[in-house]
Amino acid sequence: MTWRSYVAMGDSFTEGMDDAYPDGTFRGWADLVATRLAVDAGPDFGYANLAIRGRLLNAVITEQLEPTLAMKPDLVSFAAGGNDVLRRKTDPVALIERVDGVIGQIRATGADVIMFRFADVSTHLPGQRIYGPRVAVLNRGVGEIAERHGAHLVDLFADDAFRHNQAMWSLDRLHLSPAGHRRVAANVLSALGVGVDEEWLLVPPAPAPSAWLAARGADLRWAGQHLAPWIKRRLQGRSSGDLITPKRPKLSPIGSAPLRRRSPDNR
Repeated sequence: MTWRSYVAMGDSFTEGMDDAYPDGTFRGWADLVATRLAVDAGPDFGYANLAIRGRLLNAVITEQLEPTLAMKPDLVSFAAGGNDVLRRKTDPVALIERVDGVIGQIRATGADVIMFRFADVSTHLPGQRIYGPRVAVLNRGVGEIAERHGAHLVDLFADDAFRHNQAMWSLDRLHLSPAGHRRVAANVLSALGVGVDEEWLLVPPAPAPSAWLAARGADLRWAGQHLAPWIKRRLQGRSSGDLITPKRPKLSPIGSAPLRRRSPDNR
């Protein structure tokens, strides 16, 4: 099947952090997917990316659903809820109920939908006992929603490359590395039945295990550089995406998106 327009909805995962273009803006798996789809669709292919880092599910729905429906795309990707499950007070069942309604609305327009089961980050982030059960509920619910509405499901949780290889993740341990984004793009295109560059599936060699003392030092540096600022923003009621606007707010050909504002806080 050939899609002539694609809208990406979501948060930092879909915005493309931390896969940077030379100018410091982010590419990510969605840009890679759109570029590949445009090869088949031709120069009239339109791509919009409404995703903004730090967005909770309610914000994704409130800010992005109406513009998405108004653009009447052939294909929509939806990935949200990951930021919610990291919060202390989150009801994953309520998240699933909201997602179900959104996917139903999008599918009612005739658009195809891509959904994701989130990758397992428990091996390199603290707090697994808290967010692990929530992620399990969310992933299970996403699978059921995809089956019920006939959406394309990309199961990143089942991909061991994301679970066991730190090279798939950026230094903050939360966002994907360029290699991670390429692998997600390959999984998406495979789910859509579109031919993919096999190099995107290549997994870099796993870093050699660190000695215990060196590993603890790395953990402390990570906590100071990434965890502490995240906690500070939560306490202040701020988000890394407060000053960010969508990088591609309207359907446009690949390579012709307008510039958007960037946050002074890159996280």
